[in-house]
Amino acid sequence: MERFLGLIISSAFITAILIVPFIDFLYKIKLRRQAQITKDMFNKRAPIFDRFNSWKTGTPVGGGLLILLVVIICTFWAYGILNTSLKPWETFILFFTFISFGMLGFYDDLKKLIGRKEGFFGLRFRHKFLIQWILAFIIATVFYIQLSYSFIYIHGFGIVNFGIFFIPFAALVIVAFTNAFNITDGLDGLASGLFLICLLAFLVINSSIDQQLGIFIAVLIGSVSAFLYFNIYKARIWLGDVGTLSLGAVLAVIGLLTGKVLALMIIGGFFVIEAMSSLIQLLSKKYLGRKAFPVAPLHLYLQNKGWDEPKIVMRAWLIGFFLAIVGIFIAFI
Repeated sequence: MERFLGLIISSAFITAILIVPFIDFLYKIKLRRQAQITKDMFNKRAPIFDRFNSWKTGTPVGGGLLILLVVIICTFWAYGILNTSLKPWETFILFFTFISFGMLGFYDDLKKLIGRKEGFFGLRFRHKFLIQWILAFIIATVFYIQLSYSFIYIHGFGIVNFGIFFIPFAALVIVAFTNAFNITDGLDGLASGLFLICLLAFLVINSSIDQQLGIFIAVLIGSVSAFLYFNIYKARIWLGDVGTLSLGAVLAVIGLLTGKVLALMIIGGFFVIEAMSSLIQLLSKKYLGRKAFPVAPLHLYLQNKGWDEPKIVMRAWLIGFFLAIVGIFIAFI
């Protein structure tokens, strides 16, 4: 555990040194939120979001790119100095997930910079959603074929073997958490703070199981914690899609690698609630012709009810903390 703590400190220190020049760089290249009508993940207008968040115009996005670079470099550095015995296919899964989903998210961030809406830079959400599924199926297939994963552990039922159906199941988990994270990242510090809590929980769960995965989690904790310092209200930088897609997908993969998918659903429970509120809203409008809620997801509903942004974020972190404790408990029984 002391090795992991040292890596957290080192990664946080490196990210903290780099992040201020990185923010200045984002301002220089004008990669920041523009003063325009915001659209949600389904390409629909989001006027209520703009009403509460229009003052954030000009805040740089793309902080996830710095996390991506720091974590990749520091993790391989840590593998080397700690003489870690690497599992090639586990390494592939972790970094293919992290990089591929990050690059898909970077496409959207780059679109903000270039400002084009036609051609490749006009790729619609359904096309990006399809790419997410393709990437997720590649990852899930490697899980099944190369790592022989075909099961999950559920308390009370023991090991549940899915056989080849593990592939679509794992792909669903990855795509679901990717988009749940993206939906949750609407308030300063909300998604990144909850993600940090999830990582700490999985570091506890994994501490004596898989050193390779533990190193990756520890480095990620350090980098995200330094980023969070600049992301809390009023944020100086946002994750951007490069961050939300890569972190959401890698959280799902961490849960799958530990075999604790039920614990993942509980530890990441606030992400699940946020995604479910948006899904219920979407299905209700599509099939019932009316909204289930005045506005979704949950954090935006609470803003619409009059809750201040810091109040929503702090209480979400508190809920995430208790869900993490419950998830750790379930993972160990």
